[in-house]
Amino acid sequence: MLALLIVGAILGYADRQIIALLKPLIGAALHWDDAQYGRLASAFQFASAVGLLFAGWIVDRIGIRWANPLAVAAWSVLSLFQALVRTLAEFATLRIGLGAAEALGTPVVVKSIAVLFPPRERSLAFGGMNASTTAGAIVTPLCVPLLATTFGWRVAFAVVSGAGLLWVAAWLLAVRVAPELESPSLGSASPASGVEWGALLRDRRTWAIAGAKVFSDQVWWFLLFWGPDLLHRFYQLDVEQTAIPLAVIYGCAAIGALVGGLGSRLLLRAGVELMRARQLVMWVAAIVAVPVLVVPWIHREWQTVLLLGLTLGAHQAFSVNLFSLIADIVPGGRLATVTGIGAFAGNLGGTGILAVTAWELERNGTYGPVFPFAAASYLLALLWLKVWLPPRESLRMVGNDR
Repeated sequence: MLALLIVGAILGYADRQIIALLKPLIGAALHWDDAQYGRLASAFQFASAVGLLFAGWIVDRIGIRWANPLAVAAWSVLSLFQALVRTLAEFATLRIGLGAAEALGTPVVVKSIAVLFPPRERSLAFGGMNASTTAGAIVTPLCVPLLATTFGWRVAFAVVSGAGLLWVAAWLLAVRVAPELESPSLGSASPASGVEWGALLRDRRTWAIAGAKVFSDQVWWFLLFWGPDLLHRFYQLDVEQTAIPLAVIYGCAAIGALVGGLGSRLLLRAGVELMRARQLVMWVAAIVAVPVLVVPWIHREWQTVLLLGLTLGAHQAFSVNLFSLIADIVPGGRLATVTGIGAFAGNLGGTGILAVTAWELERNGTYGPVFPFAAASYLLALLWLKVWLPPRESLRMVGNDR
């Protein structure tokens, strides 16, 4: 089941990333400019953000057995239709629908790992998951541009979508021999009767997680959507030439996920208290991300690539421990809902940074304040957590301490 979760998440990231990789080809066919691409990316992020408000509730209601195939089937079908569009308006409509469908991905993954792993193993499981999904961000730049330049960008969309539909069939076969997904001993696996939204919004944990996601997630979305264009703009790399640099950047992200998960686990084995272990790794990651500040002033391609890789590695180490913290402190019956709210907030941050970047490039031809803000984002997220999280003694793995 874990292997299937990993493959499903890889396909989800491939569906998201493909538009950034093929921007020059699709833009030439559908007559985009930078401003239109920025608005399209922001619309996708906004749709995903709004969808996340409901996605977690859906996952809590129907359980992980059925939420996983629903998520992958929905975004695969919508992505497949993108191969058939003829106008920018058609593409934008499908992209908005895809954003809403992909909102199911984060809540169902977090809830599934909370079900499958006990607290002391979660950070490593999240690390393995994030590292593996980042493999999608590595494989996609290596395969999709070649596929698109050989057979056309429409074929590239169709192949990625078809892989998602095959995944759905594999999951439905696998769950027939996985009755443990509905075991009463795994409270967060089975469907929940409902979520009390008033209590949810009065809980300081909800606001702590939401704010931390706003500050931290925007860096990931900025580099995911604008990273390939940055390499093209700074160093005149074409679609195929960006493949290896992007693979290196996301390879660093995968290493960061594994290091973040392993670091938390080693601290726990050394006797460090659970929340302190998570936060120690997050502080180290926040400091490691600060040098991204100087990217606009670097004139060597591979220095930029390594700095971006270092930043995404720090992001993944931070994210792994933030997700682990969510699974540790949120009751299982509302875990996906709270995760969805946090991801909603993170996507709003992503929507904002994508729009600001497009506006700054259109007006001044530079990335302006984006990199300084990215450098400070993880430190701001930790300060937010410090202010909003209740005292440690009231956060004793309230719902998921198998």
